[in-house]
Amino acid sequence: MNKEKADFTQGSILQKLFWFMLPILGALILQAAYGAVDLLVVGRFGSTSGLSAVSTGSQVLNLVTFVVTQLAMGITVLIARYLGEKRPERIAQVLGGAAIVFALISVGLFALLVGLARPISVLMQAPAESLDLTVSYVRICGGGIFFIVAYNVLSAIFRGLGDSKSPLLFVLVACVVNIFGDLFLVAGLHMDAAGAALATVFAQTVSVVCAVVMLWRKKLPFSIKKSDFRFNPQCRKFLEIGIPLALQECLTQLSFLALCAFVNRLGLEASSGYGVASKIVNFAMLVPSALMQSMASFVSQNVGAGNQKRAKQSMFTGIGVGLGFGVVVFALVMMKGDFLAGFFTSDAAVIEKGFAYLKGFAPETIATAVLFSMVGYFNGNQKTVWVMVQGLVQTLLVRLPMAYFMSIQTNASLTKIGLAAPVSTMVGVILNVAFYLYLNWRQNNEKKPDQKVSVPAA
Repeated sequence: MNKEKADFTQGSILQKLFWFMLPILGALILQAAYGAVDLLVVGRFGSTSGLSAVSTGSQVLNLVTFVVTQLAMGITVLIARYLGEKRPERIAQVLGGAAIVFALISVGLFALLVGLARPISVLMQAPAESLDLTVSYVRICGGGIFFIVAYNVLSAIFRGLGDSKSPLLFVLVACVVNIFGDLFLVAGLHMDAAGAALATVFAQTVSVVCAVVMLWRKKLPFSIKKSDFRFNPQCRKFLEIGIPLALQECLTQLSFLALCAFVNRLGLEASSGYGVASKIVNFAMLVPSALMQSMASFVSQNVGAGNQKRAKQSMFTGIGVGLGFGVVVFALVMMKGDFLAGFFTSDAAVIEKGFAYLKGFAPETIATAVLFSMVGYFNGNQKTVWVMVQGLVQTLLVRLPMAYFMSIQTNASLTKIGLAAPVSTMVGVILNVAFYLYLNWRQNNEKKPDQKVSVPAA
């Protein structure tokens, strides 16, 4: 029965996509809640400086987490492709090679975040009142980066195997541990931003232990040997898929860090308000993000099985589902943004600033529904270089310049800065539609010579 559920090459697309996406969505909701709890507890039991520190520090942590997630997408796609091709024996080398590659990446990130925590915080233009707290937050999270990386790699492996329920359990464990950790360290011991960082690291550690145990006990369609844990040909394959995505995500997240720096120049209240708004934005992006991750596995299996038509149908199904949710979230953010911001802080000025940003950002909830489903489709087709290119155009030519221009105006407002996100996403939608049409045109032209061969000469 489980094997049948993990087979995306037959049956109802909507039904299978929905049930595969649902646990991924649940995991993303818990991850967003996981980050939001830090901000909520610090906002209620800490200081405004601590709130700003968590806001700025979590932007740095998001950069690392999202880049690792995109790099690990290469593992997901490759595993799903081998399952579709009925060659599961190759997956063992993928897992062994990934363990070595990501262990080395963790060492590099550890040295970067722990050793350069202060320069990074200064570069982020953290307000003077919250600089030391921001440094502590970044340094502590950097100390636990091994577990943060391991969690994302293990989740990628399970999704590639068609199992989206296990990662949901991992993040549920982490979320519960983090809540108790925040309450004990921040509300109880008054450790402010540092307490939130310690709770985050400990929660991720517990989650990784659970994930390793579950993978060890899982009935896999292959066996893993000691000799698989080395640099092997599969490393190059998953890196070829993942590196363009990671590079694109890195520059996208750097643009958000730059955006955070632009906002920080507007003062402590704006910095805290943007941090609150960012947590709400994380929730608003949940369905598109779940669709993108689901789509990569769904499409890759069908491409591996030679069923390109079904792969395209799944993309349009995803767009339809995403648009339905996007319209609802758009209305909620526009009409109740101040109410949502009030969950994280009781400071009226911070709530006002957060709502101001959300008003500009709101159209992004609809545009992203289309963009992320198309990106998931291209990831599943291993067109990750294109995904990187379109992402760089959005980031470097639209979002970043527009956000900077809006931030230096004499009447600069968070609403105008927030508009940079939906404008850049619409540019991405246009580019991806054009690329999709180009691929279809090229496929049709490749079929025409074959058709002509079978027609007798007049």
